[in-house]
Amino acid sequence: METMGRVIIAIVVAVILGWGWKLLNWVWLKPKKLEKWLRDEGYKGNPYKLLMGDMIELATIIKEVKLKSIPVTHDITSYALPFDHHIISKYGEKSFVWSGTRPRMYIRDPELIKEILLRPDEFRKPHPEPFRDSLIGGLLVTEGHKWIKHRKIVNPAFNLQNLKIMFSAISSSCSDMIHKWELLTTESGSIEVDVWPYIDNLAGDVISRTAFGSSYEEGKKIFRIQKEQIDLLFQMLYILLVPGRRFIPIRANRKFKENVNELRSVLMAIINKRKKAIETGEGKQHDLLGILLESNKKEIEEHGVGMSMEDVIEECKLFYIAGSETTSNLIVWTMVCLSMHQEWQTRAREEIVNVFGDKELDFEGLKSLKILTMILNEVLRLYTPVIMMTRATHKETKLGNMMIPSGMHLSLAMMHVHHDREIWGDDANEFKPDRFVEGIANATKGKGSSPFFPFSNGPRVCIGQNLAMTEAKTAMVLVLQRFSFELSPSYKHSPFPVFTLPPQFGAHLILRNI
Repeated sequence: METMGRVIIAIVVAVILGWGWKLLNWVWLKPKKLEKWLRDEGYKGNPYKLLMGDMIELATIIKEVKLKSIPVTHDITSYALPFDHHIISKYGEKSFVWSGTRPRMYIRDPELIKEILLRPDEFRKPHPEPFRDSLIGGLLVTEGHKWIKHRKIVNPAFNLQNLKIMFSAISSSCSDMIHKWELLTTESGSIEVDVWPYIDNLAGDVISRTAFGSSYEEGKKIFRIQKEQIDLLFQMLYILLVPGRRFIPIRANRKFKENVNELRSVLMAIINKRKKAIETGEGKQHDLLGILLESNKKEIEEHGVGMSMEDVIEECKLFYIAGSETTSNLIVWTMVCLSMHQEWQTRAREEIVNVFGDKELDFEGLKSLKILTMILNEVLRLYTPVIMMTRATHKETKLGNMMIPSGMHLSLAMMHVHHDREIWGDDANEFKPDRFVEGIANATKGKGSSPFFPFSNGPRVCIGQNLAMTEAKTAMVLVLQRFSFELSPSYKHSPFPVFTLPPQFGAHLILRNI
């Protein structure tokens, strides 16, 4: 018995020492090793602080900046990315920050960013990433063979033929918003209005119709829940990287967990209802969910394995965040930019008259809108929906002339590249859509199309970018046909990031009937 007791004690001590070593490596040894490599490579940043890194300073700066607006300008990088701007201004272009125990090195060379995005198996999405993982999954976060399979299943939902079918739903949602604005301007012919809530609801309306079709009202409920989740996450910014954060008994944490369960319940009910309809042959549903389930069914029949119920739920959540946020931001910043630059508003309206005349808006006609496409590209450049992306190495990996160690996070500074004077010229912070007159490849100062990636790049380029552009063009055509608009005196410029780049104080414009 005495020998057995000694064995048990030895096992317990070995386990404690093993866990202790892992803990020490996680909270101190590995961060300091990565910090040494960065400094040896000429990168500069704050010294490592135990567990939290730069998170306290980051949260403090973000909360301070969120309270303010800025002068009306397109030079927005210091406002949209205040902490990153602070670090880069302090330490220079070769700098890094700490996300808890992980250092993130900034990558601002567009060729290196392109190379990283073209090698997704070597430069993967960081796992875990609390802010992202609390809200979304699906194609955005899956990796390897699972991502390849899921992309294959989801792809048919976004092909050109299905986009044409969805166009009537998109047009209907846009027309509903226009009708609301017409009612507001009926008496006086003009009105000051915050257009942002209408555009935000429009994007939710479109994704609800195109994703869930007949379950449109339940879709709107999903949209409302996810909006609340984003607000709750910002309330918990200080504790996002704290181990066991989800167990901390604060109201925001409890409400977030309640919403997670409610969201899953609503989505499961919609998906199960649609699966039964498909099994009983109740006719094809030409919405994203219907096409996804048909594609998944075919994959299972042909190869035995497809998406699980949890996988489908995650893709549906992603439809909302990626689908609605990106498009609503593009539309609202287009209206703001055209309010600031009336000559481009006039040119876009004249082109729409030339293309459509008195005819009803149609899908094919959108392709002829060259000036509007230039405008949208310039808005995507200045107010890019993907302001920063993070990738991570999982083994020693070569990039350029560096051998980056395993466990390093890389921040791809998309917004900085989109505002870089060396790439776009001295007018990089000005609104000049005619820089795209000869296409994206000729818009830069001899750098080709590599520095322009509003929807990412490489194999993991945004699958819904054509849907987003179709919705933005449809909305802007209908708006420009019926209204002229300008900035209101009460407008406050506030392009502040959540997942994308919404105007946190709204977009107060003066609308006038044409």
